[in-house]
Amino acid sequence: MPARELPARPNLEQYRKQAKDLLKNWKSSDPSTARKLADAQFEIAQQHGFDTWKSFTDEIATRTGAAEKAAIWKSAEDAVVAGDDVTLARLLEAHGKTLRKERPQSSWSGGLTPDYKRGDAREIIAREQCFENWDRFAAFAAEMKRSDSAVARFEHAADAIAFGDAAELGQLLGKNPDLIRARSTRTHHSMLLHYVGANGIESWRQRPSQNAVRVAEILLDAGAEIDAVADMYKGGCTTLGLIATSIHPKTAGVLLPLIDLFLARGARIDAAGAGNAHTFIKGCLANGRPEAAQYLADKGVPLDLEGAAGVGRLDKVASFFNSDGQLKPIATDAQLHAGFNWACQYGHPAVVEFLLDHGVSVNDTRQIGVYWAAHGGHVDIVRVLLKRNPPLDARDATFNATPLEWALHGWWERRDEPPKREPYYEIVRLLIAAGAPVEQRWLNGDDAIRDSRMIATLRP
Repeated sequence: MPARELPARPNLEQYRKQAKDLLKNWKSSDPSTARKLADAQFEIAQQHGFDTWKSFTDEIATRTGAAEKAAIWKSAEDAVVAGDDVTLARLLEAHGKTLRKERPQSSWSGGLTPDYKRGDAREIIAREQCFENWDRFAAFAAEMKRSDSAVARFEHAADAIAFGDAAELGQLLGKNPDLIRARSTRTHHSMLLHYVGANGIESWRQRPSQNAVRVAEILLDAGAEIDAVADMYKGGCTTLGLIATSIHPKTAGVLLPLIDLFLARGARIDAAGAGNAHTFIKGCLANGRPEAAQYLADKGVPLDLEGAAGVGRLDKVASFFNSDGQLKPIATDAQLHAGFNWACQYGHPAVVEFLLDHGVSVNDTRQIGVYWAAHGGHVDIVRVLLKRNPPLDARDATFNATPLEWALHGWWERRDEPPKREPYYEIVRLLIAAGAPVEQRWLNGDDAIRDSRMIATLRP
């Protein structure tokens, strides 16, 4: 059979979908099949005359110019990290539209990217390197050329922490014990211990490290100040606050062991150490770390009304109300509404119902619970909220989207996790049945909605 021809500008996402559909057909025909997605991808590649899926996707990338753009983004990143203003200026002049107008591609962890939209090469480098201006960065760069300078020694130790090199860190501290009390000359003024949090520091150093617990032990054993505050976020952050609100310890599988270590070593939990004047619990909730919030609550971190609602502690939530249903003076109306939104976002239906019965109105613009519940895939909470007739044509102030659009976005975000998509079909059905407006473009196969089942669900 002759190989199928690729179009001039092939769409990789379409071929990925074809592979998934092919695997689905195989399993439908033979439920006992041992074939996997990789086999389906190989089949699609062979149909187009390629020996491997990688060679197939590489060809698509070349034809669409993705390979060239990836090289541009990588060169710009390298120039930022190296402080090479000449190279970055050249790239901005030659590829300004790509760098300044398009969504950056990133080789750094967590999808972090430099901001090329504002400023010239020197401004961009100074900003991404966490310095107030180019002159400050230039002075730093001059110190880095002297391997024996205090700045260079600190930066080498920070690299060892970011990359989990416990042996190198131990040697550096052994030769230079004063490093444990030093602070970065960058705007966040971190001590070495803060780098364990992989949060708020230089973007390329924010990365998962499976060796983070051992690294933290070395720093603490060397005399690191466990509750020292750094300035990466307004109001300051402790290392425990940075750890608890960061994605990278979670990705590395060390989030809870790190929290355990810091609590065992006496880190304070009664202060606002998560930045932006947030308590630990609120900081975790605001940064999408509900597992850290739950864990810290179980370890005794103090809970106000907002935090108690966010971690689903109905008993604690109820304790903030008098027998007549009124808020006690120790709680505030702002905590009530913020807590309600967290409960909707993180899936605590009992708390949601309780707060709806104690002063929260679905018509209050301060609560966006129906948006969060729809986005989070919480069918039970959506049902509870729809009984109160929330406005389904209203758009939120942040994203200018309706609850149905939030549901569709949540569904789209889970495109690679079919089991997690299941609740959204029911949520979309419930919202439409309750009167949520449907846009025609969705029914026409919007770029994000190429799923026949979802399109059918959207139809009246």
